[in-house]
Amino acid sequence: MKNHEITWSYKGETIKYNYRRNYHGFRGLDVELSKIKAIIIGGSLIDERYKPHKYTVTGFINKILKDNKIKVELINGSILAQSTVGIIYGLENWIMRLKDLKPKYLLYYVGFNDLLIPEDIKIKSISSDGHVLNPDPKERFFDNVKSRSIIYDSLRIIKYKHLPKKKFIKYDGNPSSDYKEKYNFIKYETAKNTYNIEFLSYKHKKKIKQYLERIDLISEISKNKNSEAIFITNIVSFGHTEMLYILNLSLITHCKIKKYRCIDAAKKIKDDINFWYDGIHFTKDGAKYTANIIAEELLKILD
Repeated sequence: MKNHEITWSYKGETIKYNYRRNYHGFRGLDVELSKIKAIIIGGSLIDERYKPHKYTVTGFINKILKDNKIKVELINGSILAQSTVGIIYGLENWIMRLKDLKPKYLLYYVGFNDLLIPEDIKIKSISSDGHVLNPDPKERFFDNVKSRSIIYDSLRIIKYKHLPKKKFIKYDGNPSSDYKEKYNFIKYETAKNTYNIEFLSYKHKKKIKQYLERIDLISEISKNKNSEAIFITNIVSFGHTEMLYILNLSLITHCKIKKYRCIDAAKKIKDDINFWYDGIHFTKDGAKYTANIIAEELLKILD
């Protein structure tokens, strides 16, 4: 349970809000597990802790669903730095262990973070990216002891609800000057007309194979909750670099073959320097634009 006070500023607008992770680990206030119909899972690109919830991709999508009278609300289950490796580890050691949780849809916002992981990383490793479990053995032991104590657990709940951290984190959500100086977005059409797909497929065949194997495993694990997996491609301010381009393209092709639900958001995100504040994470405008792209396809699925 986390309850951090944050001051966020963007284009002259300033909001004080609390970034919360609830009792079961999801972003936001507590919600009955049995009432959760859909969860969106990814890394910091979708956790978006340094923005008020209503200005995140998840928040904007939920507003669109509500406006269209779709009675489904996305719950944010993302964790910082999480790739498909961390997602698998998190599903097995967290999501699947919540007995009353039976979501109809599990959305996975994937792509970029998988560029950063080494080949042949062990999914079962305790240090899997995202740190669902504390990587420090000593701290993990005491965390486990404390979490099993009814008295300590009750005190944590009281602290979470009534005693947030008093020191505000101040955060500027406007694009930084350092990021703007390095901005160089490779457009989808440029990548499509420039890259040799056959060459890239061969050059990165091991990375692609491992990535798609993890996608298959995520789909299979999702079925254990009787949930339908929906995969969403992502992009950052670098645009369609060769590795991200071929990973996203491979995923979309794989989805067609396997008949998975896929939304190719990366393909449609336009070149706009103001969509990211640090080159990786969305500004309010970038989040809203991306949410509209995802929601357009998601409405067809949920309807």
